[in-house]
Amino acid sequence: MDRWHVWHGLGEAVLKEAAAHSACWAKTGPPVPDGRRAVTTRERWHQVHHLLDAGVGLPDCSRWLNLALNTVKRYARHPEPGQLIRAPACRPALVDPYRDHLRQRRSEDPAVPVTHLLHEIRELGYTGSANLLVRYINQGRVEAGHATLSPRRVTALLLTDPGRQRDEHRVLRDQLAAACTEMTALTTLVSQFARMLSPSQDNPQALTDWITRARDANLPFPQSFATGLERDRAAADAALTLPYSNGRTEGVNNKIKRIKRQPYGRAGYPLLRHHILLN
Repeated sequence: MDRWHVWHGLGEAVLKEAAAHSACWAKTGPPVPDGRRAVTTRERWHQVHHLLDAGVGLPDCSRWLNLALNTVKRYARHPEPGQLIRAPACRPALVDPYRDHLRQRRSEDPAVPVTHLLHEIRELGYTGSANLLVRYINQGRVEAGHATLSPRRVTALLLTDPGRQRDEHRVLRDQLAAACTEMTALTTLVSQFARMLSPSQDNPQALTDWITRARDANLPFPQSFATGLERDRAAADAALTLPYSNGRTEGVNNKIKRIKRQPYGRAGYPLLRHHILLN
């Protein structure tokens, strides 16, 4: 274990936790759907927690509800059903370049007809259909500040050093951190852990304090990550105190994998060897 693997493990935990709270940070984006999937999620959460409150164990819940044990554990881990409802994944649309114009027009005149908006953005170069514009507006993407955010994108914003971010990304990161108390605590834990990436003899004590704070927070995935660090504490201490890192090696491995996939199935090992040596 080295600093690269420790930071990578934290990133995986942050990704899962950010996805669990997408209903919070997506409030400024498209609204979280309340369709059949959301209703089913709430029903299953209530069923699982009703059995748990009655003293039924997780394996019995799995059998009685005909659900996989890992699914039951996931429902049992969250204190509220809203944390299990994912925000919609909005793909880029032809309307995106005209969002600012639409937002300004709707703020000036909330009752402006869609036909007028369609005519205006077509004069600006819009080539899509009227139905696409209607769906775009109904999904709340006009008022959304970051309609196409995904949990992975949110994780990248939280893990990036704010000092190396552009101003708009830094503002967006602050908005994500203030979305709810859990996201605020998650952002704080990430910032505190990032300070330990510089090797120091004081990091073992700092890691002990961080593990304590992670266990006290109401964040299941960072808690699980902290438990793993405590289980392999000697390796974690060595990763944060020694100057060695596997990051450069992992970068080379990813580069070789990319080169390997480019001619995959069309050439043999000799050509692959030449590509790797030349790159």
